[in-house]
Amino acid sequence: MENLDIVGIDLAKIVFQLHGCSSTGEVIFRKQLRRSKLLSFISRLPTCTIAMEACSGSHYWGREFEALGHSVRLIPPKYVKPFVKRSKSDAIDAEAICEAALRPTMRFVQIRSEDNQAAALAFRARGLLVRQRTQIINALRGHLSEFGFVVAKGPTHVSKLVSAIEDGNIDLPGASRPLLSIMVDTLETLNARIRQLETQIARRAKEDETSRRLTTIPGIGPIIATAIAALAPPASTFKRGRDFAAWLGLTPLQHSTGGKQRLGRTSKMGNRTLRRLLIIGASAVVRWAEHKGAAPGSWLARMLERKPPMLIRVALANKMARIAWALMAHGDEYRAQVVTR
Repeated sequence: MENLDIVGIDLAKIVFQLHGCSSTGEVIFRKQLRRSKLLSFISRLPTCTIAMEACSGSHYWGREFEALGHSVRLIPPKYVKPFVKRSKSDAIDAEAICEAALRPTMRFVQIRSEDNQAAALAFRARGLLVRQRTQIINALRGHLSEFGFVVAKGPTHVSKLVSAIEDGNIDLPGASRPLLSIMVDTLETLNARIRQLETQIARRAKEDETSRRLTTIPGIGPIIATAIAALAPPASTFKRGRDFAAWLGLTPLQHSTGGKQRLGRTSKMGNRTLRRLLIIGASAVVRWAEHKGAAPGSWLARMLERKPPMLIRVALANKMARIAWALMAHGDEYRAQVVTR
C-alpha cells in the first residue's frame, strides 16, 4: 500500500465498505469490514486521506481517524451521487466517494466536536417537542370540533380547548372526556419540557460571547443566536456573507444560460433548522414594521411598499444571515444603519 493516498468509506451501522486508491485513481484495495474491526484496520494503514459522506456518525468516525493521524474529508452526499457508476452497491458508493474526494474543486464539511454536537442536540430536541405539541393541539381541536366545539386557530386559543375539557363547559360523551384529559396532560408536560429547554438555551446565550453579540441583531433572539453558534460552521469557512446565506438556502436558484440571468425560487438547501428560525425571526420584524411602521427611507420601508410579505420575510432573513456572518467573522456588534434623507 505504498501508493495509497485516499480511502473512501461507505458508512453503515455494522458492515463498512472501503475503497483505497492512489492520487491518480488507481485501485489499491477493496475491502469489507465489520464495525468492530474498522479502527484496527485504519490504524495499520499509512497516513492518508480518508473520505466519507457527511451523514449520521461521520463526525464521530472523523474524530477517531484524525486521532490516528489521518486527514479526513467529509463530502455532502449530493456531491457524491454524480460519481456513482450505474446501479447501487456499497462497493460502488465507496469508489464514488474516492473519485469525489479527488476533485480539486470539491466542497467539504468541517468535522464537528463533541461539545458542538451536544449543543446542537438542544435545538433538535426542542424542535421535536414543538412538533409533538402542535400535533396534540391539532388533535384536540379536531376531536372537539366533532362535538360541535370550535375555536380559532393559533396558540393563544389553546386555553379555550383545555378549559372546555377540564371545566366541563361542553357536553361530551362519558368515554371521551378521560381520553381527552390524557391529551391535555401530555400537552402540559410538553409545555414544561419546552420551557425547560428554552431556559437552558437562554442561559447559554448569555454565557457565550458570540451568541450575545448575535442577539443585538433585530429579529435574532437567544434561541436563534445560540442555534447559529451551535449549528453553523465557523465564519472562516465562507468568503463572504452571501456564501453563508447561500449555504442556508436563502438565495434564489439560477437557471441562467446564454448570458441571460434567470432567478427562480429560494433554493432551500443547507441547514433547514437555521433557515426556518431566521425566517421566523424575520417574520416578527416584518409584522412589527407593518403595525408600528418602519423607519422612513429604510430598506424595510421600501420593500414593504412594493413587495409581497412572504418575499420580504425571506429577503430579510437573507440580510440577517449576512449580518450574522459579518459579526462572527469580524467580532463586531450590530450597529443600526442611520437613515439619511
